[in-house]
Amino acid sequence: MGGYVLGLDVGTSVTKAALFDRDGREIGSSGRRTSVHSPHPGWYEMDAESLFAAAAGACREALATTGIGAAYVEGLAISGVMIGGWLIDAVDTVLRPGILWNDGRAQGLLDRLVAANPALMSQLFDSSGQVMQLGCTLPVLAWLAENEPHHVAAAHSILTAKDYLRLRLTGHVGTEETDAAIAPGSASGRGFNPALLELFGIECHAGLLPEVRPSEAMAGTLLPAAAEALGLRAGTPVAMGAGDLPACVLGAGAVDAGIACSVVGTTCLNGVVSEAPVFTPRDMGILFTVPGHLWIKTMVNVAGTTNLDWALTALCPDLAGRPDAYEMLAELAASSPPGADGAGYVPYLSHIGIIAPRLEPGARAGFFGLNPDHGRSDLVRSVYEGLAYAIRDCFERIGRPISAIRLVGGASRSPFWAQMIADITGVPVEVPEGSEFGAKGAALLAATAIGWFPDIRTACRATYRTRRRHEPDATTAAAYEQGFQRFRLASDALLDRVAPSYRVEA
Repeated sequence: MGGYVLGLDVGTSVTKAALFDRDGREIGSSGRRTSVHSPHPGWYEMDAESLFAAAAGACREALATTGIGAAYVEGLAISGVMIGGWLIDAVDTVLRPGILWNDGRAQGLLDRLVAANPALMSQLFDSSGQVMQLGCTLPVLAWLAENEPHHVAAAHSILTAKDYLRLRLTGHVGTEETDAAIAPGSASGRGFNPALLELFGIECHAGLLPEVRPSEAMAGTLLPAAAEALGLRAGTPVAMGAGDLPACVLGAGAVDAGIACSVVGTTCLNGVVSEAPVFTPRDMGILFTVPGHLWIKTMVNVAGTTNLDWALTALCPDLAGRPDAYEMLAELAASSPPGADGAGYVPYLSHIGIIAPRLEPGARAGFFGLNPDHGRSDLVRSVYEGLAYAIRDCFERIGRPISAIRLVGGASRSPFWAQMIADITGVPVEVPEGSEFGAKGAALLAATAIGWFPDIRTACRATYRTRRRHEPDATTAAAYEQGFQRFRLASDALLDRVAPSYRVEA
């Protein structure tokens, strides 16, 4: 039996473990749910012990279901939800539940900072390349310093979720470049930017920021207690790992400039890989640092497959609950022609609005262009098309040349939808082989750290395989071009109607 590497992927609600062979083929995976607690509206936290238990349980189950013995697992690494804040003390004890990426408690603090310094968000963007989220590590630390000073005073470091889990596995306190760069930090420097702490008034807490290492660097080896919990060998090498989106980019093999990646799950994230940080368009989107000295400029539509879930229950309750519900939904949509006979849909279906093509907390979804002749199939098709138009909108605003789009997430399972995205964007869509791309990216970082590959780009290219490729269909181009222009007009009109003073209260 050959060797294997393992990737752990810490999600907001599920933590997964997946095993991969030397060719990067996914041998098997398992997942365990983790509980997210909301002690106040807009606050989202996770218990440290439940996270460790979920990771351990997923790992043991993955080993059991694949029949792979611990002796054959040669290394592992972790990908996971980014930013947030997990305070630990000098003896590695967690001082409070971990604060997650989607936490909004820092809204009031940020409002005060922006009122005092209107250029704040642009200053942060100029260093990190991102429209900063409230759950980023620096605003979270600033909130903790102001509201829980006793915890901050007792702290030795502030980590992210995956960094905490790696600490439990190896005893190593640290982070890696993908998380540090969007703390917010420095995209060009691929790490923290201490100067930004002054903008939050927390420069006195700079010592809490941990050491930053490359994602493919070795962090340490499995401690005996952790190894027993996970069902692995003590001493198994553990690499630093990466944030979930950068790891997913690696898992999808998108490691050459000009390759785009669309991750269409609960959210819809669209980015283009580059070999230098991209800070245009200014004050728009999120620039992620990717292992292998790469970056990916992204635009995010907050609501992805959530729109299909809504369409299924609101428009097609007769299909909901069927095991083939989404296949039937696609068949229904396919019975309407490209362009949905003029029916349109703007897919901003979220309580918190959108962050691309611009930051609008008050943005909401809606149909447009309806007439009495439109039926259910037209409405359903317009939902699919609306999401595909939003993907094209994101890529056009990024403004970078694209050779192909690697499509992962729920949308990749639908040949109908993947072909539609190719037709609407005019770019070939490639669906990679596999399912756990975040875990695969982490596993490839481990494989690089233990010497299976000379570097992470080589690892990704050597293990990438295309399951399906969808070429744009020229016969639909005219209908979709008209549909896209209608979409842009409706989207702009919707966003212009949002009251400037609208703000979602945390």
